[in-house]
Amino acid sequence: MAALAVVRDLRDVRAPVSAEELEQFETDALAGFVLARASAGLTDGTIRGDVGHLEQVRTWFGRPLWDMEPADADAYFGKVLRNSPSGTRLARSQALTTYFTFLELRHKVELHRMTGRVVECPIDEMNRPRGAKDAQLRIPPLEPEVGQLFTGWAGELATCRKFAPMARNYTASKLMSEVGLRVNEARRLDLDDIKWNLGRFGKLHVRYGKGKRGSGPRERMVPLLNGAGRTLRWFIEGVWGQFGDDHTLPGAPLLPSERKNADGSSRRVGDDALRNGLAEATKLHLPSWTDKLTPHVLRHFCASQLYLNRLDLISIQEVLGHSWIATTMRYVHVQQTRVEDAWAAGQERAAKRLEGLIR
Repeated sequence: MAALAVVRDLRDVRAPVSAEELEQFETDALAGFVLARASAGLTDGTIRGDVGHLEQVRTWFGRPLWDMEPADADAYFGKVLRNSPSGTRLARSQALTTYFTFLELRHKVELHRMTGRVVECPIDEMNRPRGAKDAQLRIPPLEPEVGQLFTGWAGELATCRKFAPMARNYTASKLMSEVGLRVNEARRLDLDDIKWNLGRFGKLHVRYGKGKRGSGPRERMVPLLNGAGRTLRWFIEGVWGQFGDDHTLPGAPLLPSERKNADGSSRRVGDDALRNGLAEATKLHLPSWTDKLTPHVLRHFCASQLYLNRLDLISIQEVLGHSWIATTMRYVHVQQTRVEDAWAAGQERAAKRLEGLIR
């Protein structure tokens, strides 16, 4: 039995691979990475972005990425990308980490046999780029300021030269402030996505909600809170027909463009038109607001107002379509004074204790 203690590798001895074989293996590995990410449900755009980041690093490194050491990552992120935006650094780091996870799970043994290397990600806790893409704090206007904006904008509709396009932009911005739609969610709505008979107020079927980490659209049903139903009825009954579209056509857009398709139907409005319409209205009707008032800031405003109106965070998360409650919490900006109130109450208690000692 003692002879069994001598262990021998029974696998065939493999001759050193050529540079051409390594190059082909690198190409095949990247193709496998793309297929694996597609099978996980990531969108083509997200996959293209990750591959683009990997190609940037590969071009700088000049060798297969599996040869990278932590010192190489130190040099790349600490020198080459030193002054790059934090979003770029984070996205490139994440793409590299994901690719090394793929190599370790799928090709660790084969790479060791071919190159003698053990796959190990060069990104670790010491050199991992810090920061967050959403680090900017977006403080929305107060309710009276948003009211001033829409009151002035509504007044302008009575005398403007192009009523229908301005009324469309007004309606889209109102929906963003009332139910927290993203600009691309709003512009991709169809007339048929309004479900008037669902729930107590009616609901919007948001079919193109933002997916988590590029995983594709996530659908949700959004109740028509805060008077969003009145906004939609006004637009459909008094404005929509002026775009000259046929409401019986499948996929008729809720927010049409002035431009037409080849068959004469209306195109969907672009996000730039909605953004520019909001910016122009803000400049004219809310001149005191010095920051940028974007559709996303109106989404923050909606979350804050829902919270002030006693809607719980889980419900707000459902309305906004967030994957994580922590994300929803970053959207809530309220003029709370609980810290100041607690401090004042503490001072009063301390004063009462001192008063009792003096007596």
